[in-house]
Amino acid sequence: MEAFTFYNPTKIMFGKNQITHLGRQMRNGGIKKCILIAGQGSIRENGAYDQVIDSLEKAGIKHTEVWDVEVNPRLAKVREIIEQTKEYGAEAVLAVGGGSVIDTAKAVAAGVYLKDVWNAFVHKEIIKQALPVYTVLTISGSGSEMNGGAVITNIDTRQKWSVTSQHLYPRLSIIDPTLQKTLPFNQTANGAMDAISHILEFYFGNEKALSTLTINEALLRTIIDTTDLLQKEPHDYDARANFAWSTTLALNGLSGVGMRGGDWSCHGIDHALSALHPGISHGEGLAAILPAWIEYLSEKEPARFFRWAKCVWDEENVIRAVRRLRNKLEGWGLATSLRDLSIKPDELDQILDMIMVTPTIGGVFKLNEDEVRALLMLAY
Repeated sequence: MEAFTFYNPTKIMFGKNQITHLGRQMRNGGIKKCILIAGQGSIRENGAYDQVIDSLEKAGIKHTEVWDVEVNPRLAKVREIIEQTKEYGAEAVLAVGGGSVIDTAKAVAAGVYLKDVWNAFVHKEIIKQALPVYTVLTISGSGSEMNGGAVITNIDTRQKWSVTSQHLYPRLSIIDPTLQKTLPFNQTANGAMDAISHILEFYFGNEKALSTLTINEALLRTIIDTTDLLQKEPHDYDARANFAWSTTLALNGLSGVGMRGGDWSCHGIDHALSALHPGISHGEGLAAILPAWIEYLSEKEPARFFRWAKCVWDEENVIRAVRRLRNKLEGWGLATSLRDLSIKPDELDQILDMIMVTPTIGGVFKLNEDEVRALLMLAY
């Protein structure tokens, strides 16, 4: 294996009733007041909100609330919350929700110290400090609860960009799988696809990193198996718990150890799709792109993809493994083509222009414009 650095300072409290510890943990961290960020209101229905407020009140922590964070979180909302955070004098940011809410919280935490938070995304301004971030996870898949990354969309410029900083790792993330038992299955399936793609963006980076490859194969099989179980019985606690923990591990750094940074071209392509069509969820876009990406590249380098076919799908043929993957995603109700996502043929050139802001994309395979065009046609 090559030399690597592994760093993850996030404390995880996992399991039933862990939210009761939130207020005390924040108080012990020196927090007296925070801003609570949430989505469209599902946390009132699944019980998370009442538990969070009860824990904060018992610990004597004051808070203000901001709601209505959308899927594919938007820069305008981030800027709005930054101003509210400053006015309130919050000492921490508390995200209660899924990846979109957590990414928003991270951007806000950094943005209170920046002239314009968007500079950290588009111009890669270095984040030197941020407010402490705490999270209560209610939708698994993004992995944002245990890493230092965030993705925000600028609707005005149709740009969806990411940022990474050691200052954005949550100080504490609480994962209570019981909060997710009422999720519509399509949200579980989207989360599964997101986590699967996180692993596969790393997986093909270094065939010599046997320990990481083996860990990733186990995670992939666990995510697939537990998603199948949850499709049949969403209240299966053990399935939900194993699903939640596997999807967290998919992007907390462990799955990328020794993998040369991975590729990430599929994420770049999906970011263009959802920047143009914000209603496309991350998992949906990846379900359309990733199987086509494997199919396209396996024709050029079949040996690199054979281990995945054998160890994850028990197939001796990569194309059959890709077919198994597509069938699985379709069985979960996910779209597996750009056409299924209502992308119009005349939008492909615009999408290509949005993707190709550099001469090539991808850290491992480095696809040029003609190759990305061919991939889009295959995915269509």
